[in-house]
Amino acid sequence: YYHMPVISAGLTSDSKTADSQAAHEKTLTGLLLGLAGTNIITGMGGLESGITFDINQLVMDNEIVRMIKYAVEGIAVTDETLAVDTINEMGQFNDFLSHESTFKHMRTQSQTKLIDRRIREDWESAGSTSIYTRSSEEARYILENHKPDPLSDAVLETIRSIVKEAEAGES
Repeated sequence: YYHMPVISAGLTSDSKTADSQAAHEKTLTGLLLGLAGTNIITGMGGLESGITFDINQLVMDNEIVRMIKYAVEGIAVTDETLAVDTINEMGQFNDFLSHESTFKHMRTQSQTKLIDRRIREDWESAGSTSIYTRSSEEARYILENHKPDPLSDAVLETIRSIVKEAEAGES
């Protein structure tokens, strides 16, 4: 109503490790807060109620937050997204999976980097990795390859001004 930010600790877990308990607790608490309208949810990467931090859990939590945001934002419900014309064209008991409209829209739904949706044989042939292993690989990749955007000259000047003012106040 007032368009004010609402912050809450939500991606919390009592689990001691990045395991299914942590995923369960973080998803439930985060989703409930997201559905309640909280727009700043803290606790990413935290375990043991925030006593410990796990960078791999941080990567997994990023995936959880993406999925929560997707659920909270909702999906577009239109004739096109419902494929009304396709259903009328195809009728019952036909193959919708290979239809052009399915291919057009299937990648617009929630896509994950870490959740493995392959069949078992494909998962096994790719090394049978756990979500913890995949998140560890992603964390390592980010740390080795991320190049942050540089700050603009205006922002740098503002920061320098603030630091200069603070230093002048200390003397």
